[in-house]
Amino acid sequence: MPVRPTAPLILVAAALAAGSLTACGSGSGSDPDTVKIVYNRSTDNKIRFKDTYLESVKQQFEKAHPGKKVQLIPVQAPDNDYATKAQQMMRSPKTAPDLVYEDTFRINADIKAGYLRPLDDYLAKWDTWDRFVDSAKSAAKAEDGSTYGVPDGTDTRGLWFNKKIFAEAGLPADWRPRNWDEVLDAARTVKEKVPGVIPLNVYTGKGPGEAAVMQGFEMLLYGTGEDPLYDPSARKWVTGGQGFRDALEFVGTVYGEKLGPDVSDALDPNIGTRVATEWFPEGKLAISLDGSWMGQNWINEGPKEWPEWSTDLAQAPMPTRDGQAPGTVSMSGGWAWAIPQKAKNPDLAWEFIKTQQTRDNAVEWDVVGAQIAVREDVAADPRYLTSMPGIEFFTGLVEYTHYRPALPVYPQVSTAIGEAMEKVTTGDASAAEAAKEYDEQLGTITDGAVVAK
Repeated sequence: MPVRPTAPLILVAAALAAGSLTACGSGSGSDPDTVKIVYNRSTDNKIRFKDTYLESVKQQFEKAHPGKKVQLIPVQAPDNDYATKAQQMMRSPKTAPDLVYEDTFRINADIKAGYLRPLDDYLAKWDTWDRFVDSAKSAAKAEDGSTYGVPDGTDTRGLWFNKKIFAEAGLPADWRPRNWDEVLDAARTVKEKVPGVIPLNVYTGKGPGEAAVMQGFEMLLYGTGEDPLYDPSARKWVTGGQGFRDALEFVGTVYGEKLGPDVSDALDPNIGTRVATEWFPEGKLAISLDGSWMGQNWINEGPKEWPEWSTDLAQAPMPTRDGQAPGTVSMSGGWAWAIPQKAKNPDLAWEFIKTQQTRDNAVEWDVVGAQIAVREDVAADPRYLTSMPGIEFFTGLVEYTHYRPALPVYPQVSTAIGEAMEKVTTGDASAAEAAKEYDEQLGTITDGAVVAK
């Protein structure tokens, strides 16, 4: 399952994940004057802001390029089904689009499969590329050093907390924990002083899937040292060393001391919905390690209207384990526009990307799509900075953020991490035992391409 929405109301869209796969239009043909663009359309028929945005860019493109046309090909499906459909289309020159919207989580798998072409020659001549932050550039870069996609936004993660509950517990409204111990101490204080509420939510286990692994475990793991999951210089996965065990120990402490939700709730695949639409709005949760997009759940078009959220809640950076430099950690995902290897009109596709990435269009997308800016000029734009309470805070985390190693075996590694988390959450294994089991699985998954740290 995806970590976060590609649109507001992901919680609604996720509930419709069993919906049918619908592709509107066709990728076949080779009209040299038409650029064919495949993208994912929300399964919620009420959500069409992406379609509206792309239609606007289409009109701009066609006006600026007389005689050229844009064919938008939306695929209405859950993200996994969308990815499958896009891959099927990219396999054949007859159906390959000229431009495709790629989840950076999957982009390296598509690169390895030979579906995408490098964009280095285009990027070298494009001065706008210098405005993209380095961490975002790396999200679409492959092991071969080439870049295969242009990101249009990202997300970041930090600690959301309820100031009313904090006031009852005697905790400060400007809370800024300096290390993991201070996060746990705040949760313990809430448990003691404000009984009946959940002190701290950390996503965990197999049920929530990648949400647990990325914004639960990896938000901890990447606060323990450099390249703690995959060593790019050695091109090997890192075994469950001290940082890995410490991250599991933190999760075990949260649930062992009953600082988190009931274990049965924590392992529920729908826990994200409960956090957003029940526990936070109803004042039942003090702290959650969560994402930049949360406010989209509570605006007047969201699944749970909650006008007070911007004053009741605040955000704090997630600290590194011991407060060691840089002191703050975040994880990011995101999507990028890529040109398929078998595209008939790659140059025309690149021109569309350039139109899409004018400053005004880049700002428009980040505003309507609840994205965190990946360009320095967009991040400084007044319209962007006033688009949502907390946007400046979460944009500031881009400086400290990390991206998952988007390699073909990562989904299997993620599953193994989720299993390790679940074992310490339920108390079926200690952190050391779970890490040892993870090491054994990792060796099998990666054919022994592992290194100890």
